[in-house]
This record gives sequence, structure tokens and C-alpha cells, in this order.
Amino acid sequence: MSQTRRLAAILAADVAGYSRLIEADEEGTLGRLRVLRAETIDPKIAGQRGRIVKTTGDGLLVEFASVVDALRCAAELQADLAEGNATLSPDRRIEFRIGINMGDIVVEDGDIFGDGVNVAARLEGLAEPGGICVSARVREDTAGRLDLAFEDMGEQALKNIARPVRAYRVMTAAGSAPVRASAGPPLPDKPSIAVLPLQNMSGDPEQEYFADGMVEEIITALSRIRWLFVIARNSTFTYKGQAVDVKQVGRELGVRYVLEGSVRKGGNRVRITAQLIDATSGTHLWADRFDGSLEDVFELQDEVATSVAGVIEPTLEAAEIRRASARPTNDLSAYDLYLRALPHVATYQWDHTVEALDLLQRAIERDPNFASALGRAAYCHAVLDAIGRVADRRDNRRVGIDLARRALRTGGDDALALASVAHVLGYFNEDIDAAIAIVDRSIALNPSCAYGWRFSGFLRLFAGKCELAIQHFETSLRLSPRGERWAQLTGIAIAHFFTGQLEQAAATLLQALHENPIYPLANRFLASCYAHMGRLDEGREVVARLRAITPMVIPEETNYRSPEHRELFLSGLRLAAAEAG
Repeated sequence: MSQTRRLAAILAADVAGYSRLIEADEEGTLGRLRVLRAETIDPKIAGQRGRIVKTTGDGLLVEFASVVDALRCAAELQADLAEGNATLSPDRRIEFRIGINMGDIVVEDGDIFGDGVNVAARLEGLAEPGGICVSARVREDTAGRLDLAFEDMGEQALKNIARPVRAYRVMTAAGSAPVRASAGPPLPDKPSIAVLPLQNMSGDPEQEYFADGMVEEIITALSRIRWLFVIARNSTFTYKGQAVDVKQVGRELGVRYVLEGSVRKGGNRVRITAQLIDATSGTHLWADRFDGSLEDVFELQDEVATSVAGVIEPTLEAAEIRRASARPTNDLSAYDLYLRALPHVATYQWDHTVEALDLLQRAIERDPNFASALGRAAYCHAVLDAIGRVADRRDNRRVGIDLARRALRTGGDDALALASVAHVLGYFNEDIDAAIAIVDRSIALNPSCAYGWRFSGFLRLFAGKCELAIQHFETSLRLSPRGERWAQLTGIAIAHFFTGQLEQAAATLLQALHENPIYPLANRFLASCYAHMGRLDEGREVVARLRAITPMVIPEETNYRSPEHRELFLSGLRLAAAEAG
């Protein structure tokens, strides 16, 4: 017998409650399992380059060369199976438990053996019906590469495994449930829409930013229509470059309508094609093409927004949309620079933020009254301060406040500019009541602005209003369920921290750091939280990570106006830093 040894990702799965299902309806259960294998399970495994090693009546063992492929396959399988179960009564549902391990295996005549296989089988037994349980190695190798989060189940004593194994329950990105399809967020009580990334048809990768900018501005134009619920750009852009199922997008984002299309820029001409789809049925409601010159680009965006709104709500008076339309700038070169800056603004990476600021400053030089550029530039200075690497923090603060005040003077009804202004003024410890009034005005102008609700959440935190902060962060997450969630999650965690819910705060901070490990604020609060919980070893580890991110482990001043909140935060952070040496 030939025998080889190799490293592999092992997926073990079996049917939960198989004996009960067989006893209740043997023929029906076996028939449905055969259909599931043929139509769902086997094609999904093959699509992720897996090899089915063997099957039993109620389970299967699969080998993958890539642990990412193994976990992606498991997550997609569980989602598809749950969707199929949604219309069945609980006693007829076929649900799988799945365990995944990465380890050394022995291959003998096509079968596989060894510790790596045994651990995967035991992890499968820990999973919930419809859920996935993985080893620490799987979590480490897939972290940040899939839209999934993990809940630590601690060290597990597995049958016939000599050593304890650290296990993790795979969660959705929201971290609140096992991986399985669900109805997603409920549909809002008003018309709702998501604008997917437009396909760049220019044949020039350098024009990708222009296509993305078109989406940004169409979303902004639609968001100004107050009776529309519009999903934020950060969420819709998670689908960029993917072949999407519009019905699935509608479920995942909780919207009735999806807008998709393409943009072509050639010379001085622009063509936008768009189609509106009812995501609940897949029905195409409207399609059109818009041609114009670069000088007409703002009119083209408004035409798209007006046409979409008119299809969704035919009785709407066109005058409302015209009132909602606004020109960010009439200088196309300034607008081009602004579009190039957008992807770099909120990364919390020093080089990206400096690049964004340079582009925004050049845009402002061309149009000193470009409120959106002024507001984003002011926000960049707040990000630089949070990163903690500016040479002169007082000068950085002065410039940020100056840009914010200029944006306030010129912003008029630009909701995003006003939201940025409010956050910057609150962050740099200006009048908190005035900052809150500005962000409230922003939200009134554009109730669909996820950034407005997010910044409002932080301003409420600064003011010590924790419950209201959580409500506003949750609203922001609903408007951007798949975007840069780490900021909102951090804000929610801080509110829990200030109200003494340390376990919940730590768990939510870990979710935020899973999505953005270099976010200084989340790291600082996690270190402080661990210190107050007496988990000083873990606090030291967080401080060590923090020192690799920023030279400013303990901020010289904080944004929190409540003396009790400030002391709670800083005392824990000082303790963790002192323990770290």
C-alpha cells in the first residue's frame, strides 16, 4: 500500500439529528439528501477545488489544499442549505454540522488518516446545526481574508485527542449568529435601494477611480431624497469585482431595489448605463443610457438619480428631486482630485491618509469653496492625530479646525461635509453642543448618510450619552451593513465600556479589530478593558501591538467630556502600559 504525508485543510460534516429524520421519513430523507448532494454540496465542493475523500450515510470527509477554500466552501454551503430550509418545517430540515482543521495527514490508497483528520471530526461535533467550528490554525490562516468573524470557544478537551484544542465558532461578519442564510435586515418602511459598483468599461485601470466616483455621487444624489432609504457606498463596494446575485444582494443589505450598470470615459465623453432591478423578484424595472461630456458629468449623475427615483415612486413631484440636487463644485479638475482621494480617506494608514490629504488640498486650491473636499481634508487631520505620528499635534489640530470651519461656512446643505465638520470639531474638543447641532442638521438633510449617523454616535459618546450613541451606531450599521463596520463596532464597545459592561465591550472590540487590526482607538480601549477585567497578560499583548501601530499609546488628551469616563479609560490604559513595561 502506498502511503504519503502532506499538510491539508480537512472538512468534516454530518447531518444533525440524522437518526430522527430517518425514523420519521426514511425514504424522503434519503431522497432529499441525494438531491442536496447532486445540486448543492458536490458542485460547491468542486467549485472550491475540494476532494471528497469518503461519505457515510449522514456525513462526508473532504480535503482541500487551501484552508481559505475550505472555509469559504463551508460558509457558502451552510448559507445555501439554510436558504433551502427556510420554507420547510423544523422537523423536515436537513442541517449539517461542519468542523474544519488544518494539519498533517497521512494519505493511503486515496483515504486520509491522522491527527489532522481526527481533530476536524471532533470539531464537527462541537458545531451547532447549521454552524461551523474551526481550530485556531484555521482562524489564524483565514483571518481578514473572508467576510467572517470568529467567537472564541476556549480550550476544548476532544475525545481521543491528547492535547486541548482551541476552538472557534464561525460567525457572520456581524458576529451575532452562526453562518447560515437569513432574511437579512428587514426591509425599511420606505423605498430602499443599493447602488452597486459600476463596471469600468474604459479599458483603462487608471479610470477605476472615476467609475467609483460616479457611484459615490449617484448614491449622494439619491440620499438627498428624504423618502428613500439608501445603503452606503462602503457596503455596496464589498461586491466590487464579483458576479452577484441581485436577489442575494437585496437579502444581505435589506433593500427592495438594486441599481447596477457601467460607466465609460473616453476623451471628453462619458456614458453611463444603468438598470434598476426589484431584488425581491429579480424583475428588471427600468434601463437607460446617459451620454454627455465631462462638463455635463453632474447633470448626468442627477439624470440617473432622477430617473431611478421616478421609477420607484412615480407620483413623486420632480421638483423635490431638483431641490435635492446640488453641485459639489463646478471645477472638474478639483472634482477629479476629490474622487482620487476618496478611497484613501478613512483607512487609518499613515501613507494613505497623507496621500488623500495631498489630493484634497490640491482640489481646495482649485476651488476654495469645495465644501466636501474641505470637510474630508479636516477629517484627515483628525485621523492623523489619532494615528499619533504628526510632528506638531497643536498645529495639526489648528489646521483641522480651520478646514472644518471653512467647510461649515461654504457647506450650505452638503450633509456629508456637515457631518465631517461636526466630528472634527467634537474630536478636537471644541464646543460639543455646537458640534451635535451641526451633525443633527446633517442627518436631517440626509437621513441615509451612514457617516452622519456614525459621527453622531461618536459625538454622543464624547458628550457621555452612551445609550443614544449605541442607537446611532446601530442606525449607521443598518445603512452600511457590509462596509467599514469597525468604527461603529468600536463606538458601540466604548459605550458598553463606559456603562460597565466590560465582557461585552471586549467581545465587540475584538470584532472591530478583526476587521481593522490597526485601528488605534479600538486597541487602546481593548487594552484598558482587559486591565480593568484583571486580564493583564492580554492587556500587555494589546499594548505591544499598539506600540507597533503608533508612538502614542496613551493620548495626551481625550475627547470624552465626562471626567468619570476619561478616568476609567486612562486608568486602565496606564495600567496595561505599565504592565507591558
